[in-house]
Amino acid sequence: MGRVREFSEKLWNGDEQFSGDKNPLWLFAGLEALDDDLAFLSSFSNVTAIRTGEGLVLIDTGGHLFAGATFDAIRRWTQDRVHTAIYTHGHVDHAFGLGPFERADGPARVIAHEAVPARFDRYQLTAGYNEVINARQFRTPGIRWPTEYRYPDVTYRDTLTVDVGGVTLELHHDRGETDDHTWVWLPQRKAICTGDLFIWASPNCGNPQKVQRYPREWAAALRAMQALGAETLFPGHGPPIFGPDRVDRALGDTARLLETLVDQTLALMNEGARLDDILHAVRVPDDLLSRPYLRPVYDEPAFVVRNLWRLYGGWYDGNPAHLKPPRDADLAAELAALAGGAAALAARAEALAAEGRLDLAASLAEFAALAAPDDAGVRDVRRAVYRARAERETSLMARSIFRAAADE
Repeated sequence: MGRVREFSEKLWNGDEQFSGDKNPLWLFAGLEALDDDLAFLSSFSNVTAIRTGEGLVLIDTGGHLFAGATFDAIRRWTQDRVHTAIYTHGHVDHAFGLGPFERADGPARVIAHEAVPARFDRYQLTAGYNEVINARQFRTPGIRWPTEYRYPDVTYRDTLTVDVGGVTLELHHDRGETDDHTWVWLPQRKAICTGDLFIWASPNCGNPQKVQRYPREWAAALRAMQALGAETLFPGHGPPIFGPDRVDRALGDTARLLETLVDQTLALMNEGARLDDILHAVRVPDDLLSRPYLRPVYDEPAFVVRNLWRLYGGWYDGNPAHLKPPRDADLAAELAALAGGAAALAARAEALAAEGRLDLAASLAEFAALAAPDDAGVRDVRRAVYRARAERETSLMARSIFRAAADE
C-alpha cells in the first residue's frame, strides 16, 4: 500500500484527522500510481493523470506555485506527453499548472466549462483584491496573484463526452463551490473525479472572502454522482476514497449536510426571520460534523448560511439600522462615550474574554480600537482578544481572518 492509499485508510478509520492548521490543502502525499495507466498526485490541489493511446489526460493541472513540482512528479511516472487537460474549475490551484508540460511538449488540448473564461477575465479585473484576500486566508504575504491565464480550447455547457485513446471521459457541469464547475465520470473505471465538490472537509460553500457559492446545486451534484455507483472517488483535495460503500457514504453525507443547511435556512427566510436569527438557529446534526471527511477545518456551516442568505435574499440582513449605517468609527465613538471611554470598552472586552465569551469580547474590542486607534493599551486588548479567538476556531477561514486582525 502506497502513501496515498495508506493515508486515505487512516483518515477513514480515524487514525489520522484534519484539524487546526492541518487541512486537506496541506497534505502533499506525493504521486502514487494506482495501476499501470492511472496515477494520483496529492499536492496543494490534486491532479489525476490517465495514460491513453494518444497521450496523457490530466484532470486538473495544479497551481502556478507548484507547477514545476507537478511536472517533475508526473514525468518520473511517465514520459508521455499531455494530450488533454480538463479543468474542474478555474481556481488558480487547479488550472494553472500546465505551463511546464506545454513548454516541453507543445500545446495540449484544454477542456473546461464555458464559464471558465469569464472567471479568468474577472481575475484580471480583481488581481489586487485576490492577492490581498489570499495572503490573509493562507497567511502567505508577498505571493503574487497570477496574471497569465491558459484559457480553454474547448468549452461545453451541460455535458460533454470525449474519447482520448480509447478512454472515455464524461464531463458534467454543476454549480457548487463555483459557477464553472466540472465533475468527471470515468465509466470504464467506475471512478469519479469530483474537483472541489468533495475535499475531505465541510464543503467550501460559504467562504466569507470569495464570490457566491451554490449549496443547493452542490447537493444535487453530489446526489447525481452518488447514483452512478462509483467504486473510487478522486477529490480536489485530500486522498482518494476506495470502495463503493465508502464512496456512496461520503457523497451522501456531504449532500445531506448541504441539504439540511438549505432546508433550514430557506424555511426561516420564508417565515420572515432576520439573518441574525437564522445564524443562531440553524444547526447541523453532530453525526455529520464528526465524519472524518466533513470536519469544519476549512470552511464552516455558519458561513454557508450567510452565503444562502446572500444568494436568495440579497445583502440586507433584516435589521433596518444596517440599511444605511453610520461609519463604524462614529458608532464606536458614541458607544465609547456612553461607556466612559474606549478604555472602559476594552476593559469589558477583557472581562468577557476571560469568561470565554469571545464573540462579544471581539465586538467590544473592535469598537474600542475604532474609538481610540492611537491608544496602545486598547490595541493590546484587541490583539489579545483576536489571538484568543483564532485559537478557538476550527476552520481555516475564521482562524486566518482573526489572526490577520491580531497582526494589524
